[in-house]
Amino acid sequence: MMHAYFSDDQLRHHGKTFIVAGEKKPIPEVPKRAEILRGAVSRLGLDLQSPTDAGLAPIAAIHDAQYLNFLQTIHDEWQNVGGAEQVIPNIHPFDRNGPYPRHPAGKAGFHLGDTSCPVSETTWNSAYASAQTAIAAALHVRDQGANNAYALCRPPGHHASGNLAGGFCYLNNSAIAAQELRAKHDRVAILDIDLHHGNGTQHIFYDRSDVMTLSIHADPLDFYPFYWGHAEEIGEKDGLGFNHNQPLPLGSGDAVFLDALDRALAKIDDFGADAVVIALGLDASRDDPFGGLTVSPDGFARIGEKIATLSRPTVLVQEGGYVSETLAENLYQFISGFGATSTTNTI
Repeated sequence: MMHAYFSDDQLRHHGKTFIVAGEKKPIPEVPKRAEILRGAVSRLGLDLQSPTDAGLAPIAAIHDAQYLNFLQTIHDEWQNVGGAEQVIPNIHPFDRNGPYPRHPAGKAGFHLGDTSCPVSETTWNSAYASAQTAIAAALHVRDQGANNAYALCRPPGHHASGNLAGGFCYLNNSAIAAQELRAKHDRVAILDIDLHHGNGTQHIFYDRSDVMTLSIHADPLDFYPFYWGHAEEIGEKDGLGFNHNQPLPLGSGDAVFLDALDRALAKIDDFGADAVVIALGLDASRDDPFGGLTVSPDGFARIGEKIATLSRPTVLVQEGGYVSETLAENLYQFISGFGATSTTNTI
């Protein structure tokens, strides 16, 4: 039976609003989405466990100490200078090569890449618990000999880089899981199937040859994160191309997505990955409120089936996928297609 991990502490963070086209709108990354996904896990009959606390070290292997200190202390600092309930930046540096800011407003602009990552009193606790969920799944695969495990991560993580939050993401759970797998496996691949490009993951591993990053996503010329995720971004390690992006035209559905997935899986085989992390975004759904791609529930089942053919130790890390009438069904279909329901022995 596949093991799945989730902590109730992950429900404590709740951002309120962010700026879209100059207007305040509700943040769709809400606790309810985790409750919906947990319902799908229950329907699948998976063994859902609370992660043990592996400490800060696995997180610090990916994220800068300065950034981790910021996430833990900025809310109090912000309050001490008369800030509002949530930390939201109103200024950003031209670059991040100058002196580190002293004022909380400067620190917020330095570490929060957009308005979608407000920091409240409970944000660090939820982000930390989300990372521990990914670590627990990775350790289950790495140390217990399991074929796979699912981390119901919330908040998500793939837009967070080593020292920068963005796109509802604070700690890069998929990157943290991959680094944990590296302690046993020489080559790890991260396959990101979220609607949005995994720009944080790409940035973290861009100059490394031991972790291949692959992302299938809506074309960033038209969609968040707008600046990264183009096919020509192939990685900088020895010019060998360990980063692969497949931007898809807006509105692309099952057939186009599955063709891109076939190409990504072939690259993972060519790379010789010993283990795989799937950054499992479900927001490519035709019913997702972001509306960028149009993958059906049956399409998610076929995606799961194809990924299962890799036959490598695999950690599934939840990324995006927002409240819609088919959110739970999309997760159910993916994991069912992957072949890891309660009737399948995956250990």
